Amino acid sequence: MSPSTHRPHRFRNVSYRWMRQIHLWIGAWGALATVVYGFTGLVLNHRFGDDAWPQGDSNEVARVELAVPATARTSAEALSLWLRDTQGLDAQTIRKGAPGGERGKSGQAGQRRGGDQGGNRAGSDKTGGPAPKWNLSGGTARSSWALEYVPGSDTAELKKNRQTPLAGLNRLHKGVGGGWAWILLADSFAIGMLLLGISGLWMWARGRGVKEVFVSVLAVGLVVWLAVFLPAMA
Repeated sequence: MSPSTHRPHRFRNVSYRWMRQIHLWIGAWGALATVVYGFTGLVLNHRFGDDAWPQGDSNEVARVELAVPATARTSAEALSLWLRDTQGLDAQTIRKGAPGGERGKSGQAGQRRGGDQGGNRAGSDKTGGPAPKWNLSGGTARSSWALEYVPGSDTAELKKNRQTPLAGLNRLHKGVGGGWAWILLADSFAIGMLLLGISGLWMWARGRGVKEVFVSVLAVGLVVWLAVFLPAMA
């Protein structure tokens, strides 16, 4: 048998060894993330219903009224800068809009509404309804704060909350309160899980024919996943 005959076989063996090592390294890196995200995901998945699981508690520890200078009332961004400079609170989220359904609208719509408040009295808009509010929030997973301000008013209400460890873990699961370092770490875990799945499928399919791959547990798993996923997304 010529040396050239062994080359494809040797290449496949080397590729398999490297893929297995990569799979193991990624698995070791993401092992802790799997435990943490798996636990919090299970808890969050059972947060509704009659037999809902405990989700942790959030306790209000302070509520103060801050006097807002005229320079900080011009925009939500100016208010955020003033809050950072005077109170040491860095806003991670800025929402603009009216209470209720309009509060969750996009920042662009909220900014347009906020900009129309210049000549209005505090607490009401041009139509006499409730004025749009600026809601700023930030903090860590366990220590959070939220500030509510009605454009035109000379005061804003600041609330500070303290979360229990379980509530803090749930907030981290949702990407709240972890800061840029946590976001970067969570992104690396997510990419690792993708690579782990791809490398696992590659190793599992090695040495199997196309028909054997599709008429197997992989096909059954795909059918079951689609049967659950598609109705949920309808």
